[in-house]
Order: sequence, then structure tokens, then C-alpha cells
Amino acid sequence: MPFVAAAAPLAYATSGYFLPIQVQAMGNEAKVGNLALINTLSACAAMVAQPVIGLLSDRTRTRFGARAPWMVTGAALGSAALLLAGQARTVALLIAAMMLVQFGFNAFQGPLAAIMPDRVPTRLRGRYSTLIGLGQVLGATLGPVLASLFLSRIPIGYATFAVVVLVVILLFVVLNRDPGNREQVRPTFSATALLKAFWVDPVRHPDFFWAFLGRILIFGGYYMTLTYSFYIAQDYLGLDAEEAARLTPLLGLAGVPGFLVAIAVSGPLSDRMGRRKPLTLAGGLVISLSAIVPLLMPTVTGMLVSAVVATIGFGVFVSVDQALVSEVLPSRDDFAKDLGVLNLAATLPNTVAPAAAGAVVSAFGGYGPLYGAVAIITLLGALAVLAIKGVS
Repeated sequence: MPFVAAAAPLAYATSGYFLPIQVQAMGNEAKVGNLALINTLSACAAMVAQPVIGLLSDRTRTRFGARAPWMVTGAALGSAALLLAGQARTVALLIAAMMLVQFGFNAFQGPLAAIMPDRVPTRLRGRYSTLIGLGQVLGATLGPVLASLFLSRIPIGYATFAVVVLVVILLFVVLNRDPGNREQVRPTFSATALLKAFWVDPVRHPDFFWAFLGRILIFGGYYMTLTYSFYIAQDYLGLDAEEAARLTPLLGLAGVPGFLVAIAVSGPLSDRMGRRKPLTLAGGLVISLSAIVPLLMPTVTGMLVSAVVATIGFGVFVSVDQALVSEVLPSRDDFAKDLGVLNLAATLPNTVAPAAAGAVVSAFGGYGPLYGAVAIITLLGALAVLAIKGVS
């Protein structure tokens, strides 16, 4: 499970490392705006994919089950789009490629997320969530490290990771067969149901709303600086491009030990306690505190300390958050669709957060205010968890 959970984050992290370098090579003066544009349009594709494919997955009846066909289709599309991104020489082609990457891998993640409520008992969801979180963060953390090995061969790097991701997902589907469900009753599909794929009533389901809000703020704040690390190292710390390219993967690597400890402890501890909220809150508060470090220490050391602390907090958060959100789903018939909406809060920040960060940097003329914005956003995300009433 950790390997397949890492597949899409690995692809995002890989493209996230290559993308700023490609964009800068196409025009240094417009790099922030162009990167923000690419991520904004990619976010639109991601926003469509998860709820819609989740809805279709909930209503799919085949000998291979409801989830596997869509997982394979999404993974194949995303991997093919990575190959296209490696050949891009213009901003326009990068936009098209990254929109396909986001659509494909988000189409894969919606059905994958539904496996927890489909098959995992509530009492074991903290441990399962730990495995999911382990894969997600290791993929996001190690992606830039591995991608840096292909710094002078970016097209080969894209191709390598496209193959790795697709093979991992195919192996998962084959080795963890989705039970056939042709005999099950199919929920009604209609144009109204398709439109409702993007909506869960926050008045009728307030816990779902607060879980969504907390998730999108925490993930959004975490990714706001992560995607711009290459530019921050140059324009905030004063490093040259070569030094910045070396530092960027090290920021992720430095946080791995603390992350592994945090995630190994938090999920099982949550199961033993029978509680999700305290650890989810604690993880969000630690991420918020980590953003203050570069404000006080605008140095390489400051960025490294911030990365270590943030990754520990994120490890605590994601190891429990997946279990928490699985317990606020409104309807059994719409597990994948509802998780698709919730997962938008985890996946959209990969693309929306860089666009928001670009707007903050452009508006305030520097990266210092960006860290202040991250501290506030993640603090609000942590506090949103307290409003959830149906989960302790």
C-alpha cells in the first residue's frame, strides 16, 4: 500500500521539481507568473477529475470491480502526460501536459481512496491511514531527490518516473484484486448526479465541511512554499541556480527521519486512543510553527530547520487525517465520489497553492510575507478540526 500511495505524489513531486527549472529556462523574468498559470490551469483539471471519476467508479459494475478499471485508466493517462511534459519546449505545451498529468493521476486517486471505506474496518483505519500517509509524503519528499539525478536529462527523468509509476499501479491492481461486482445494484446515474459530484451540503453534513476546510488549508499552506523552494533559494537566500538546484532536494531529504518517526507513532497511537482530532490538530499546529523559522532565519539553516519541523508536523497530520475523513462520509453509495471531493482538498493544493503563493509574492514583492501567510493559513486549518463533532 505505501508504494501505490506514493505513486501519484512521486509523479507530482518529480514534475514539481522539473517544472520550475523548465519554466525558468523559457524566460527568467516571467517565471513566477508562468509557473502560477500552469499550476492554476492544472488545478482546474484536477478539480474535475476526482469527483467525476469517483462518481463513475461508485456506479461501475465489472468483473474487475468498481475501482480497478478507473485506477488503471487514470494511471495510464497520467504517465503518458509525463512523457509529453518531458518534450515540452513552450509554456503552452507544458500547460497541456500538466493538465493531463493532474487529470490522470487525480482520476486514479479517487478510486484508490475509496478502498479504505470499502474494505478496511474502522478500528484499523488509523494504521491504514499511516500506510497511506507514509506513501504520500515519501513520494512527495523523495521525488525531488530522485529527480535531481536527472537534472541535465529532464526528458529521461520524466520517462523514467512515468514507467515506474505505471508499473507500481499495475502491480497493485493485479496483486490486490478488486472483487467483481457485476451482481450488485448500481446506484442511479443522471445528469443531476454528475452535477452533484462537486457538492456535499455543508448544512446537512457539517463535519464533512470542516474536514474539507481543515484539509485544504493544511495541505495548501504546506505546498505554498514547497513548490517555490527552487526560486526561494535563489531570490530569498541569494544562492545561484546551481546551488539552489542542489539544495531543493536536500530540504525534503532532511525531513525524512523525523517524518518516519512521526508517522510510525501517530497512526497506531490514534487507534489505541480511539481518537483522531488531537493528533490531527497537533500536526497542523507544528506545520504552522515551522513557517515562522525562515522569517526569523532567512538562511539555508533556517530553511532546513523549517523543512524538518514541517515534515514532522505533516507526518503526524496525514497519518491520522485519512482515518478521520473516512468517518465523516455522508453516504455508503457515494464513497468514491465523496472521497473525491475530500481528496480535492489534499491534491488541489499541489497546483492551487503555487498559484496562490505566486500571487502573494507578486503582491508583496518577496518571499518573507509568503511564510507569514503560510503560518496563518495552516493555523486556521488546524483549528478547523476542532469544529468536527462526530469524530473524537
